[in-house]
Amino acid sequence: MKIAMIGTGYVGLVSGVCLSDFGHEVVCVDKDAAKVERLKRGEVPIFEPGLDRLLDRNVEAGRLSFTLDLAEALEGAEAVFIAVGTPTRRGDGHADLTYVMAAAEEIAQAAPDGIVIVTKSTVPVGTNRKVRQTVARANPALDFDVASNPEFLREGAAIEDFMKPDRVVVGVESDRAAKVMEEIYRPLYLRDFPIVVTDLESAEMIKYAANAFLAAKITFINEIAALCERVGADVKEVSKGMGLDGRIGNKFLHAGPGFGGSCFPKDTRALARIGQEHAMPMQITEAVIKINDEIKRRMVEKLSDLCGGSFNGRTVAVLGVTFKPETDDMREAPALTIVPALVGGGATVRVTDPQGRREGEALLPGVTWCDDPYAAAEGADLLVILTEWNEFRALDLGHIAGTMRTPRLADLRNVYSPEAARAAGFDAYVAVGRNGYGQE
Repeated sequence: MKIAMIGTGYVGLVSGVCLSDFGHEVVCVDKDAAKVERLKRGEVPIFEPGLDRLLDRNVEAGRLSFTLDLAEALEGAEAVFIAVGTPTRRGDGHADLTYVMAAAEEIAQAAPDGIVIVTKSTVPVGTNRKVRQTVARANPALDFDVASNPEFLREGAAIEDFMKPDRVVVGVESDRAAKVMEEIYRPLYLRDFPIVVTDLESAEMIKYAANAFLAAKITFINEIAALCERVGADVKEVSKGMGLDGRIGNKFLHAGPGFGGSCFPKDTRALARIGQEHAMPMQITEAVIKINDEIKRRMVEKLSDLCGGSFNGRTVAVLGVTFKPETDDMREAPALTIVPALVGGGATVRVTDPQGRREGEALLPGVTWCDDPYAAAEGADLLVILTEWNEFRALDLGHIAGTMRTPRLADLRNVYSPEAARAAGFDAYVAVGRNGYGQE
């Protein structure tokens, strides 16, 4: 089957490459000429483990190509995916559908009859019906169907998520659309991965409900972590005890400096806005948004306490600035709250991250970038673990402590135990939801 994929951002590129690996002919379309040229040369503009090899394999096989020409991509296509950005709209927290509707209008002018228009972007409930109205208004003669197919890709594990999904959600209104979507995902049907076929509104809501629930789970354990610090409990032990309950599960129960990324912050705000528009406030989701912001600010207070109440004149080494490991994405990352507070407080800040520098240089002015944790920590007054990259999980803590001016560790991802920090020679240590020691 020939498929057109509009948008070569994170979702569009990963989806297009993986669909081509299913055996489909996929043409990815983008308006950014420089990006299209890079992709044609085999250069992947985002960091996602394994994506470059998968792209090369399918380009070489003739199943995957890139173009600026939407009409060319739509020629002979049976389905077209809209995978453009839906950023949070300024002022009201709603998802901005400008790019989605622009894509719908362009599809209307170039699509062949019988096309199935599939919304892959995360969109508010009711958007697919608006897409239908937009296309019908732009080209009343076009015979088409719409489908909702929200993505559930974790950055850093997106290929595995696409190829071996927990579920695929498909919202349709017609048998034709259902059959086209079944053919697209036939490799997953054959391997008995769950395919949820439902109506358009339910498919749209599943995406928001799932992400809001996971965000709430993260926020809950972070609140429990704060209480653990007050009562002397260890949140890692609490999380373990909770997670062994099959009704709860152990995923997303890792305390830290708050959630970030491209999905949870945007989707929780959008869901809250949808609730407000329909006079059904999403009170839990609204609380999650508020508390998550507070958690990030609380991390700044932790670091300040570790430095005796002031960052002025201190040298701070920060390990990791992306919102999670195995990605170069810094959207809504805790680092965007914490690092500027360090700089603004008068600290000299050294930063290292395996993939974060490309975006981080523009987003974090006033810091010095280092090649590795050891260079960042030399002569520093405080070491902060902010992203739990594998490279930071087996550090020679004794060596690092020995090169620091005042060996203090703020482990905001609970990678190292207080015992390990003390044994390595750190004079002071704080974590999240665990008892620290040696604070001024």
